[in-house]
Amino acid sequence: MNNIQRTARAGAVAALLGLSLGACDDFLTVKNPNIINASAINPVQDAPTLAASAQQNFAATLGWFAMYQSWFVGETLVAETFPTRNEFGQRTVLNTNGSHAGELWGNISVSLASSALVLDLELPEPTTNINYARAAAFNGYSFLLMAESFCEGVSRGGPSLSTAQMLDSAVAKFTQAISVGTANGSTAGVQLANIAKVGLARAQLQAGRGAQAIAAAQSVPAGFSFSLTYLDDPAQRNRLGNRLWQFTLDRGSITVAPAFRIDGDPRIRFKTPAQHNLAPQDPSSGPFFIQDKYPAFNSGIRLASKLEADYIEAEATGTAAQLTLIAARRAANNQPVYSGATTPAAVLTELMEQKGRDFYLEAKRMGDFRRIPAAVLNVPVPGTPYFKPGFSPVGNQTCWPLPLTETDNNTNFPRS
Repeated sequence: MNNIQRTARAGAVAALLGLSLGACDDFLTVKNPNIINASAINPVQDAPTLAASAQQNFAATLGWFAMYQSWFVGETLVAETFPTRNEFGQRTVLNTNGSHAGELWGNISVSLASSALVLDLELPEPTTNINYARAAAFNGYSFLLMAESFCEGVSRGGPSLSTAQMLDSAVAKFTQAISVGTANGSTAGVQLANIAKVGLARAQLQAGRGAQAIAAAQSVPAGFSFSLTYLDDPAQRNRLGNRLWQFTLDRGSITVAPAFRIDGDPRIRFKTPAQHNLAPQDPSSGPFFIQDKYPAFNSGIRLASKLEADYIEAEATGTAAQLTLIAARRAANNQPVYSGATTPAAVLTELMEQKGRDFYLEAKRMGDFRRIPAAVLNVPVPGTPYFKPGFSPVGNQTCWPLPLTETDNNTNFPRS
């Protein structure tokens, strides 16, 4: 066995921990259900499990990011008292924030590492092996989500990565997933390639490479859409359930922001306080308007679609293409014809307004805000009062810092 395989067997323990509790019908018969013997893992035989685990790690991570990003960019309000979560609504996230370190950085780090683990394996037929395609696709999305959210990144305890470096890493992994998935040729392989094509277009756009973004977006087939699936398993809801419903039903943390309480547009589904019997965790957050886009623990979250590719292509192409897509999305969603200004800035703002509705609570708006902040409206404004009493005014952060738990324990960062 070579060094890569030895490392993979040891690292597979961490990737499989999320699956171990659900692997037995009666966990009481297991001395310690969280312990897996690394020497019993066969990298080639277990590659499908490791790749599936990496995908699920990303699915669990995406729910956390969709929620925290929604607070940060004003899709929702923080309807709870936790100071660590209110920091996101205030745009004043500290590097000592425990929620930030565990629920965001910890999860994205595991997602990145578990998919990289599969890519480190020496598997047969590497140019067509679907496990490589799956791992590369979700490794790419992990880098992309990190790049859109954090001011700087880290991969598996390495040195600091700039936004450009994270986006370039995402591009490389998406390119690999497209190549391997397409060559694999199965339904699942082609699906993974299409997922990666959307991710590639998004990463190229975020990196400022418009021509490459257009090419990738145009390669996505008409009608394509892929959603990550979640389960209503009472014993595993924290890992397998839809996070946004969990924090609506169980925690009362998410209230739809006023700007998104839009009547008559089917893309923004919500319930008024008179239409439900739930309560916010923090009564001072005001009337509890709950999101109804994800009304159950098994509600899927869309990850990639031709619609997103169309938005990317329109943004990168210019005003005329943007006006065409705006007209189509308004007509499809019971909205009147656009009658605003037709200057490039005004049209781009309207395009982002329609995109914000189409992809509400899908962890896409923060990337848009970082790329073109002037065109993304209703983000909490620096210096204005926070929406509820007892907190400092809104700050001016546009991205999140690395948590102290990373910089204090990573030898690549200097000690003060």
